[in-house]
Amino acid sequence: MPAAADAPLLPPFLHAQLQRYAERLAELDFLLAKPDVMADLEQFLKLSREHTEVCAIAERWARYQRRARDVADAQEMLADDAAMAAMAQEEIAAGQADLVALAGELQRMLLPRDPDDARNAFVEIRAGTGGDESALFAGDLARMYTRYADARGWQCEVMSESPAELGGYKEVVLRIAGDGVYGQLRHESGGHRVQRVPATETQGRIHTSAATVAVMPEPDAASQITLNPADLRIDTFRASGAGGQHINKTDSAVRVVHLPTGITAECQDGRSQHSNRARALQVLQARLQEKERSARAAQEAATRKGLIGSGDRSDRIRTYNFPQGRLTDHRINLTLYKLGAILDGDLAEVVAALQAAREAELLAELAINA
Repeated sequence: MPAAADAPLLPPFLHAQLQRYAERLAELDFLLAKPDVMADLEQFLKLSREHTEVCAIAERWARYQRRARDVADAQEMLADDAAMAAMAQEEIAAGQADLVALAGELQRMLLPRDPDDARNAFVEIRAGTGGDESALFAGDLARMYTRYADARGWQCEVMSESPAELGGYKEVVLRIAGDGVYGQLRHESGGHRVQRVPATETQGRIHTSAATVAVMPEPDAASQITLNPADLRIDTFRASGAGGQHINKTDSAVRVVHLPTGITAECQDGRSQHSNRARALQVLQARLQEKERSARAAQEAATRKGLIGSGDRSDRIRTYNFPQGRLTDHRINLTLYKLGAILDGDLAEVVAALQAAREAELLAELAINA
């Protein structure tokens, strides 16, 4: 039976930080009971929100400390009273399991939060190297994300699309709405490479092609970039593709160009020019905000790769190998042999592994800065 000291416990550098949460909880309890604070609604609500967050961490820290004492007491019982050995061993095993679970919860709760993680997201997929096969692969990726969204109970809609002649997309932008969408999908950004025998290949040779994915948080009204109308060029044109008679008979499609940056967004899927204009501006806002986010991140970490990548075969975060039924995520050396299920929307294992890797990186940064 391993000793409690051998169990994976919280890193020592976190103990002082957790103790500060316990002290802050006592301060907040005192402040929220003061008449002048209770009379100031804005201040009271601000402190109440902080109290909720701090209380959750402080309560788990107190539970962790209690279980650590329980394990220590059981170890003393094991050493001093042979008749109680079986009971002591059960208590030690249960206590260690609780400590490991609580340690994991506390570490995750202490990690820096990105407020954008809770937002809806735009998922932009573009065909890259590989011609028609790349466009077909972009269609496969759009289907994969749509099915994953359906499985999660999220809402998914096509904001804009540029279909390819043989199927798939030259470019498609999805809006996915639900609880924590951006936090779940943010790691999908980058180059995706596919290796398979195209339907048009007569000699059975494996081809490699690529598509790029960019996941952008949907801005809210408070954080949107103010657009100067003089910086925008808005073009209308006749929509193409499926959509019925109306969509093809009026100039309802809208393209918005942000002149200072050259960033463009268009939408043609709505039934009116007004709705397409609103959607195109929404996508443009997200792209401009993502440009600012990327610029800030590049200043903070010059080695960070760009969000979208070049679309070259060599620029990839993930490979989808059809002959082997294999998916490999090169950032975390994850390999799964269930490619068919993943392309049908079973992304949960991939998403969880990427989130765990991110949490490990953030924890390492906390240790460095402690």
